[in-house]
Amino acid sequence: MTWVALLVVAAALAAAVWARRHELGTLEDTLSERERAISTGSNKARLQHPVIDLSRCIGCGLCVKACPEDDVIAMAHGQAIVVHGARCVGHGRCAEECPVGGIAVTLADLTERRDIPALNEHFESVTAPGIFLAGEVTGFALVRTAVAQGVAVATEVSRRVRERTQGGVHGEAYDLVIVGAGPAGLACALKAKEQGLSFVVIEQEGRESDPCGGIGGTVAKYPRRKLVMTQPVELPLYGRLTRDTYSKEELMELWQKIVVEHSLPIITGQPFVGLDRDELGVFQVRGATRTVRGLHVCFALGRRGTPNKLGVEGEELSKVAYGLVDAQSFQKRRILVVGGGDSAVEAALGLSEQPGNAVTISYRKENFFRLKSRNEARLRAAVEGGKVHVVLASEVRRIEAQAVELSVGSNGSARRERLPNDEVFVLAGGKPPFELLEKSGVSFDPELRPKEAAQLEQGAGVARALLAALLVTLLLGAWVLWRGDYYGLAPAARITHPDHAALRSSGVLGITLGALAATAMLVNLSYLARRNGVLFEKLGSLRAWMTLHIATGILAFVLALAHSSFDARHTVGGHALIGLGVLVATGAIGRYFYSFVPRAANGRELALDEVKTRLAEFSAAWDRNGGEFGERVRSEIARLVAESRPVGGFFARAASFARSRRNLTATLDRLVAEGRELGVGERELAEMSRLARRAHQNALAAAHFEELRGLAATWRWFHRWVALLLVLLVVIHVVAAWRYAGLGGS
Repeated sequence: MTWVALLVVAAALAAAVWARRHELGTLEDTLSERERAISTGSNKARLQHPVIDLSRCIGCGLCVKACPEDDVIAMAHGQAIVVHGARCVGHGRCAEECPVGGIAVTLADLTERRDIPALNEHFESVTAPGIFLAGEVTGFALVRTAVAQGVAVATEVSRRVRERTQGGVHGEAYDLVIVGAGPAGLACALKAKEQGLSFVVIEQEGRESDPCGGIGGTVAKYPRRKLVMTQPVELPLYGRLTRDTYSKEELMELWQKIVVEHSLPIITGQPFVGLDRDELGVFQVRGATRTVRGLHVCFALGRRGTPNKLGVEGEELSKVAYGLVDAQSFQKRRILVVGGGDSAVEAALGLSEQPGNAVTISYRKENFFRLKSRNEARLRAAVEGGKVHVVLASEVRRIEAQAVELSVGSNGSARRERLPNDEVFVLAGGKPPFELLEKSGVSFDPELRPKEAAQLEQGAGVARALLAALLVTLLLGAWVLWRGDYYGLAPAARITHPDHAALRSSGVLGITLGALAATAMLVNLSYLARRNGVLFEKLGSLRAWMTLHIATGILAFVLALAHSSFDARHTVGGHALIGLGVLVATGAIGRYFYSFVPRAANGRELALDEVKTRLAEFSAAWDRNGGEFGERVRSEIARLVAESRPVGGFFARAASFARSRRNLTATLDRLVAEGRELGVGERELAEMSRLARRAHQNALAAAHFEELRGLAATWRWFHRWVALLLVLLVVIHVVAAWRYAGLGGS
C-alpha cells in the first residue's frame, strides 16, 4: 500500500509539473497573439464584444470552448482575456456557459458612434414614435438576435393596437408595415400574424410576382453552401429551430416554406425610397412604385445597404460584380477580388478552388486585420500553395475588358501594375441605409441613446450558495441544541442514552443523514460532468450549477458531520469526514486566491496606475500644506511590496503573501495613528486607508503575478487530489458499512 501511495503522489506531482509547463507555454503563445491583435487593430470590437468580470472569473476556460468564433477569447494568467474582439459577432455562448456569470456580451463603446440608432427598450426610435428597428441595422448581426427583436417589435405593436380606442379613423392603414424580409422581418411578420395584426412586408429584392424570390435579407447574398450560425431559436407559428448551424440553402428553403404555409403578405421588388406622415399620424411608406400606409413601421434592414463602388473608369463593364453567390459558375477565369474582409477572402478562396481559375486579392491596407482565424489560416495556405495571389496596399485605378490596372504601394513609392483579367468582384462593404432612415426621423445621435449600465465587477457570486448552506447549517444547529442531552455527552456515555439506537451513526437517523450526505456529494461531483459537457447540457445554466456545486459541498460536510454524531473516529468513515472538511476548506481557500489574483490579471495594471494616481493626488494635498504624510504613505506601501517577494516552495509563498497582508494592516494602523497626531481628518484617513489597500493589492499582484498564479494553480491541483482521495474513502466507508451493518458496526 505504501508503494502504491508513493506512486500516486509521484504521478500527481509529475502531472502538476507538466500541466504548469504546458500552461506557461500556452500563456506565451496567447500573449503573443494578443500583441499581434493589438498591432493590427483586431483587438477592438466593431460592435458586440464580451466584457469579462475578472473578480468572478475562475479560469475554467468554458467560455473559450463555447465560442464558435476563433481566438475571440483565450486564457491568460489563468483567466479569460479578449484577444480578437473584432471577430466577435455576439453569439453570447461564452456568457451562457460561464458558471459564475463572469461574462456579458455587450456593444462596444458607442459614445462616438454615429452608425447605431437611438432606440428605447422596445426598439422604437426615440425621435420618431411609431417607427421601430430590428435586425442588423440595430448593430446586432446574429440571426437569433434578429428574430428576437422582430418578435419583440410585433408584440409591442400588438399591445398598442389592443389599447387603441379610436378604431376606423385611419382608413385603410395597416397596423404594421415591415420593411425588409430578412430574419428580423420574417419573424416580425410571423408574430404579427399570430397576434392578429393587419400587416404587410415590403422587400427590395426579387420580382413583385414572386413573393418568395426576394426573401432572406443578407443571408440570401451569402455564397453557396455557406454555413450560418443560428443557435436554437423559436419562430412564431413554426416552432423551434433546434440546430446550431444551417447552410444558406437550408435556411432559404425553410423561410420560403414558412412564407407559403402561412401566406405572409410580402411585396417584393419594392426598394424603400422614403417615408412621410400625414395629418392623422399615419405613415406613408414609399417603395419604388407602390406606397403603403401603416400606423407603425418596422425597419428590418441590413447594414450593408448599397454596395460600395470603386468610382474608377471601366467599373460599368458587365464583368464587374458586387457579390458572389455561386463560385462554381466561374471556371478557367482570371479573377480579381477587391476587399479585405471575411466576405472578400471567402469569395476568393471559393473561386480559387474551381478548376483553372487564377485569383488575385487587392486590398488597400498593408495587412488583413479583422479576418476570422480560420479564414486567415485558409488564405495563408492558399497563398503558399499558389492558388491565391495577394496584393496589399493596392487600389484599382482602371478596369478594362481584358485587364485591370492597380496602384501598389504608398503614395510616395506607388507603382502601377497591369493584371490580365476576366472578372472583377468588388466586395468592399456597402453604404448602409442610414441616410434614408435619418430622413424618416430616426436619429443616430449618440447623445440620445439610453446610457447602458456600466459592467462592474460584482464579486465572487457565491452569496446564494452560501446562504442556502447557512440555512441548512442553522437548522442542523437548532436540532443539535434541541437534542443537546445526547450530543452533549461524551461518545462513551452516549451508549446508555435511551435514544442512542436512533441517533447513533448507524441508526435510522444516522443512516438517513449519511445517505443525504452521499447524495449531496454525487450532486456536487455532477457539476464536473456538466462543466465538461458530458451530461446535463440541457439542464440549467453553468452559473446555477456552480452555485449548486458550492452549496452541496458545504451541505455534504454538514450532513456528514451530523451522520457521524459529531464524533470523527479513527475509522475509514472518520477519515472520510476529515477529508471532506479539508476539501471544503481547500475550496474556500482556493476561491480566496482567485478573488485576489484578478486584481492584476489581463490588463488590470491599468487599474493599478489609476489607483496609484488617485493616491498620489489625494496625498499631494497634504504635501502642499507643508506635511510629509502623503509621501510617507506612498513610501510605506512601496516598502511593503518590495519586502513581500515570495521565495521557496508552495507553503513558503502562501505564508509570504499572508504575512504581507498582516504587515499592511499593522502599517496602516500605525500610519493612521500618526495622521491623527498630525491633525489629518478622519474622513481623509479612511480614504487614505482604502486607497492604500487597493494600491498595495494591485502593486503586489503586478510585481508577483506569476507567483500568485502559480499559487492558485497549485492549490487547485491540491483541491482536486483531495477530492479524489475523499471519493475513494467514501466508497470504502459505504461498502464497509453495507457489508458489516448487520454486525452493529458504525
